[in-house]
Amino acid sequence: MTKLVTTPFDAAKYIRTPEAVIDFLNDAFESGHPPYIAAVLGDVARSEGMTKLAEKTGVNRQALYTALSENGNPTLETLLKVLSALGIKLKCEADLAKAA
Repeated sequence: MTKLVTTPFDAAKYIRTPEAVIDFLNDAFESGHPPYIAAVLGDVARSEGMTKLAEKTGVNRQALYTALSENGNPTLETLLKVLSALGIKLKCEADLAKAA
């Protein structure tokens, strides 16, 4: 019998277009689940290149890896720096079902 060999899935390897980045991030933000949001931001950041992102944000690579992991909890400042460096703007819209 052949031994089954598996490798961990790495979403960062498959995020290739700006549209894919936006779809992935929108899914994360819509989930409302902070660990998932942080992990998705980390995947997007790694797909762009963490060293390049660290230079653009002024946040060191290790701090980015830590903050943008499933167990991370990025500050609002880090979140805004990362999104800006990625060329992404946040947009708010009303949830009319909850607003009533």
